Amino acid sequence: MYEIHLGIPEMKALWSELQRKHRGGLSSKAEERLYKLTGKAMRLISADPRHPGLQTHEITALTRRYGIKVWQSYLENNTPKAGRLYWVYGPGQGNITIIGLEPHPEDKSNAYQKIVLSSMEDTGTT
Repeated sequence: MYEIHLGIPEMKALWSELQRKHRGGLSSKAEERLYKLTGKAMRLISADPRHPGLQTHEITALTRRYGIKVWQSYLENNTPKAGRLYWVYGPGQGNITIIGLEPHPEDKSNAYQKIVLSSMEDTGTT
């Protein structure tokens, strides 16, 4: 089992806001859906990053850009603009850090050019 960390500041802020709205009953339909899909994906990644439903694979363009293996896992399948979680192993053994959440890139030629990922540094876990 891996301990999930959130890259800062973007991922931690997004997840905290989704949790706050969910717990307070303030989520829009889209936010509630994103909260549930992201939470499920993080649970699956924590238990088994290679879970078949995640369709996890390395994104070599991002690995080259960031100098560390960057993995992509699906939030859902067969859905236009379905969300993708981007993550790396670390900072320590048994840790995974979520460093991005983006819709599936539409532009096939420069698919990952526009994606900007957060730092792997972390002050806490999920």
